[in-house]
Amino acid sequence: MQQTPDVLDFSQLSREAIEQTLRQYHLGLTVDEALTIQNALLKRPPTFAECVLWSIQGSEHCSYKSSRKYLKQFVTDGPHVILGPREDAGIVAVAADNLGVRYGVVVSHESHNHPSQIVPYEGAATGVGGNVRDVCCMGAEVIAVADSLRFGDIHRPKTHWIHEGVVSGIAGYGNPLGIPNLAGDVYYDTAYNENCLVTVVTLGVVREDHVIHSYAPPDADGYVFILVGKPTDNSGFGGAAFASATLKEEHQERNKGAVQEPNAFLQRHILKANYALFKILREKGLIDKVGFKDLGAGGVACASVELAEAGGYGAEVDLEQVPTGMPDLLPAVILCSETQERFMWVVPENLVELILGHYNETFALPQVSEGARAAVIGKIRTDGLYVVKYHGRELVRAQAHDVTKGIHYDRAHAARPAAAAEPSLPAPENFNDVLLRLLAHENIASRAPIYETYDKQVQGRTVVEAGWADAGVMAPFNDDRYPEEIRQVGIALSLDQNPRYNKIDAYWGAVNAVVESVRNITAAGATPLSLSDCLCFGNPEKPEQMNEFIESVRGIADACQAVSLKDYPQATLPIISGNVSLYNESSQGAIPPSPMIACLGSLPDVSRAMTYDLKRTDSLLVMVGERKDECGGSVYYQLYNELGSRVPKPDLKTFSDEIHAVHEAIQNGWVLAAHDISEGGAAAALAEMSFKNRIGVQIDIPGELAADKKLFAETGGFILEIPRDSQKDIRQLFEQRRVNAFIIGETTKEPRLKMNAVIDLPVSAARSAWENGLRERLL
Repeated sequence: MQQTPDVLDFSQLSREAIEQTLRQYHLGLTVDEALTIQNALLKRPPTFAECVLWSIQGSEHCSYKSSRKYLKQFVTDGPHVILGPREDAGIVAVAADNLGVRYGVVVSHESHNHPSQIVPYEGAATGVGGNVRDVCCMGAEVIAVADSLRFGDIHRPKTHWIHEGVVSGIAGYGNPLGIPNLAGDVYYDTAYNENCLVTVVTLGVVREDHVIHSYAPPDADGYVFILVGKPTDNSGFGGAAFASATLKEEHQERNKGAVQEPNAFLQRHILKANYALFKILREKGLIDKVGFKDLGAGGVACASVELAEAGGYGAEVDLEQVPTGMPDLLPAVILCSETQERFMWVVPENLVELILGHYNETFALPQVSEGARAAVIGKIRTDGLYVVKYHGRELVRAQAHDVTKGIHYDRAHAARPAAAAEPSLPAPENFNDVLLRLLAHENIASRAPIYETYDKQVQGRTVVEAGWADAGVMAPFNDDRYPEEIRQVGIALSLDQNPRYNKIDAYWGAVNAVVESVRNITAAGATPLSLSDCLCFGNPEKPEQMNEFIESVRGIADACQAVSLKDYPQATLPIISGNVSLYNESSQGAIPPSPMIACLGSLPDVSRAMTYDLKRTDSLLVMVGERKDECGGSVYYQLYNELGSRVPKPDLKTFSDEIHAVHEAIQNGWVLAAHDISEGGAAAALAEMSFKNRIGVQIDIPGELAADKKLFAETGGFILEIPRDSQKDIRQLFEQRRVNAFIIGETTKEPRLKMNAVIDLPVSAARSAWENGLRERLL
């Protein structure tokens, strides 16, 4: 590593010289930011360590410097919200015991895109590790992970390499932790060739009065910081700044150093130690007397300054006390390295002996992993200053709030030219062939090659695995540690986003991502409680890409505000967790606007969870939502290398009524199977419903549209299988809700798919195409 100066004085340098200096020392600052730090914030030349600290803490990844003003559109509170997106993870209440004590699901939603493009296995694995720590540090037990992945052209060898590394990394970290993978989605598109997306959701459970916060509590004068975990090394140094820069092929080797090195088995051991310590703190009535945070972006620096400043304090850190696993590390590296498997406590002096003994002796960290331990590394300051010392020298002295708030921008933005025109395709000569090609397409075919890699049943909470329902379903409180009255409560999780819709229209693409994720958990029998998001976009310094971000945020906000909560008609769907990931582009260009959405829902009785496989012959098939001429962005158009312009545009005025009607029908026991209509349209949805039990369908979708639009357009909606004796109840319910629902056909004993007199296929042929489509492309 090159020698670095103690101090960088920018005042006498030209802008070109400042820019050259920043490049020379790999500092993720602009010229104006460097001058602002020196002239406005510090009023003196910054040290090298201060420049590193601001480049990380002030990055897009940490401070949301281009996006924060737009995120204020989101509703982040509501009747079920215990904690919104203010700390390491959000929390939403899903159950209450007979005493009225609420139990929450903790949600963290993060991205690890740049690292996964450069070093797929390690990038994805450490993404899971950091996400899990975010949830654990809220005092929660981690119960599930889920992933939403975007890869490039599936026919490219590089895509196969990245795909294999990412999926193996997620499995290679999550499986050893003993955490089931509950849900996810994946999409392949050439626009992600040089910038894959790896976004992860992690869930935990915690009682409301057991939550530990990510800040120093009131009256924290005299508190100290305890660092726990792996000894600090140089892995991940500058990771947050790296994640806030455009990927450049010539920097790939250098960028590998910004990717952390994972150790899942050490993290599993630390999680066990944390859970045991949580119990001790609860028994002693000390939960509200401590703060706890994972070490992610910015390492020791960001964890310590954020813990302190969020509580209204400053902090002082002595880098000599930080355990290190390598000799001769630069002090800036010790301060800001993103070494994995680390947490930080802020606690009163009288708890130090207990906590050090707990980790170092009871759980024997030094014996479990070389150099791992818990150590006191600093203390709270009451003057609001953030001070870092090393060998008697001050490396950092700044106002803590100046460090954490970052430097914010009001970026220019401008709309892109209109999308491509709607194509004029001739009617298919062979509809059977079209359906088989759709089912075999990599963006529709079975995801079994991915989710079979993951452990899905560990912990014994999973009720519906990925693959046979639109959402994963769990019973999070199903053992005797929880009150009997909440053990049947279920939760459902879905992740969604279609990049082809976003290519056409950033606003409607975002609306569809929200609506689709909500439909998915509704089809699983749940009612929506909250959303989380990973907002992945290109370079915000380019007006057209900034505009895509702005329009996507507006679409998410509008869609959320259109969904009323069950039992709280005046409340709308809140966003409780998420992150922003910008600069997702390379020399090949930017990714499509990619608002990656996850929806969490709840079921009062998990036994009412719904799968989409048809259950009986001679039952009725009901379509909810009329078909429209909306093939823009569809896989059907993709078969012909067309994009189109008529993206699905959900009617947000009626959407809430639609999901509440479907949920009520399922909970009343009037529905046997439910599936949302999305990729591949109604034809693909019906085919997927037939596969598990090899039950046929005979349907005729009414209307004036051409047959291909009726069958393959991706206008949202539901297909419901209902018993014949539920027909009257279903009709009355949907009429009361003013929701458009109509019978389109029936299930048949003969295992054939018969649709609108143009499709007549054996279920076995359709299933074979669907089961093998992705697997064969990945060979």
